[in-house]
Amino acid sequence: MALSGKAETALSINVSAARALQELLKTNLGPKGTMKMLVSGAGDIKLTKDGGVLLREMHLQHPTAAFIAQAVAAMDDTVGDGTTSAVLIIGELLKQAHRYISEGIHPRVIVQGLELAKEEAISCLEELWEDEDNSIREKVVRTSLRTKVHPELADRLTELVVDAVTSIYHYRQPIDLNLVEIMEMQQQTDCDTILVKGLVLDHGARHPEMKKRLEDAYILTLNVSLEHEKTEVNSGFFYKNVEEREKFVKAERQFIEERVKAIIALKRKVCGDSDKGFAVINQKGIDPMSLEMFVKEGIVALRRAKRRNMERLPLACGGLAVNSVEDLTEECLGHAGLVYEETLGDSKYTFIEKCDNPQSVTLLIKGPNKHTITLIKQSIRDGMWAMKNTLEDGAAMPGAGAVEIRIGSELLNNRIAKVKGCARFGFQAFADAILIIPRTLAQNAGYDPQEIVSKALSREQQTTLPVGIDLSSGELIVDWETPVWDNACVKHQLIHTCTAVASNLLLVDEIVGTGMTSGKK
Repeated sequence: MALSGKAETALSINVSAARALQELLKTNLGPKGTMKMLVSGAGDIKLTKDGGVLLREMHLQHPTAAFIAQAVAAMDDTVGDGTTSAVLIIGELLKQAHRYISEGIHPRVIVQGLELAKEEAISCLEELWEDEDNSIREKVVRTSLRTKVHPELADRLTELVVDAVTSIYHYRQPIDLNLVEIMEMQQQTDCDTILVKGLVLDHGARHPEMKKRLEDAYILTLNVSLEHEKTEVNSGFFYKNVEEREKFVKAERQFIEERVKAIIALKRKVCGDSDKGFAVINQKGIDPMSLEMFVKEGIVALRRAKRRNMERLPLACGGLAVNSVEDLTEECLGHAGLVYEETLGDSKYTFIEKCDNPQSVTLLIKGPNKHTITLIKQSIRDGMWAMKNTLEDGAAMPGAGAVEIRIGSELLNNRIAKVKGCARFGFQAFADAILIIPRTLAQNAGYDPQEIVSKALSREQQTTLPVGIDLSSGELIVDWETPVWDNACVKHQLIHTCTAVASNLLLVDEIVGTGMTSGKK
């Protein structure tokens, strides 16, 4: 049954927008993909090939393109990867479906076929699960990172990301990636990025004579004001004479000194005559007189630490965050093997390292310029998501287009016989569309996509092993002694999201503007 004029127009608009977005991101897919330069209105430049960043940063005026971008960005927030692949598959699904609809097949029938194909594709995924181990984890993270940065840097970052996420991982418990702090230092080269098994604070001590280095140090995490604070309401005092004012100032000073003396007493109790260090990290202020008292006792004191660091400190060093000096005990103290200060230009950084069994760590990104640091930061985020997904799934899947080739081959050759009626056209559209991933991977690497995908589909019929594409040589991968592995949950989410978005767009029969009309006031 032919569509009405309005429905045909709406479908053409949606397909055109999806195809345009597909063409825009197509060249970014895979380790051989190219990059995009994003230029803001203020002239700021950002180089990236990350689909999630591109979809968020680009100004998309077309409503259909914006709809696809929002749906795919939501997937990026859920599993942290698969954005470029999702845009490609959605565009290809709409293209294939539009071909059948233009021949008179109703969109509702096509959507039924897509849903059946989705269920069969999910069942194909169950055959490809591989239980994760240490080597598989590294391969999944390396695969993710190599699509974002050059191989040498990807290998370096893989070690750091695996180590960082493993440090905060507890068996069968959700992983909070916020426990991995990402700090930036604009110096040296990108391969000098390091993992600190502890915390890096982006400020230093405020007294010139305070020690710059402590070894075997106790760490006191404090949230107590050690300075005069203004009252919350505007108030004034009237004194009868100078003696009364001096008495008031002395009493106020004594109140602060008692707090400082309580901390000093704890330091003397735990350190005694030993060479052990003692550091105080305070979320609130410390006045100069209190700093002077700490210096005389050999205590390193940092003031106005960020709240997120105060939450991470007890996790990294142990101990408790203390809100009052009245209940100070030795159990409140954490421990670090090394505390030292490093100066870079006008900025000071305090490193708290060699912590015992840290539950929070810091990835310190180094690079020669802002562009490099931003690129590494985005790549590390994707790498940590890949590691998180692998640990939580307990499994991984072959990459290099192997999953898509298996699904396409299985649907076209074995599963399509189950489908009756015109829904087969929707089923066929899904099977053809999923192969856009291996075709694009081959094309971006400079090979003939039709020839390679045809070879892969033929080989898939002859073996039970998954068949992928080696982008460095253009040959097929069949033995799976390969470093290319993907997250299982990303593949699941990819199939669900693409089918849902494409189905919704196919069922749109009219595009209507909303808002105040000129006739209404």
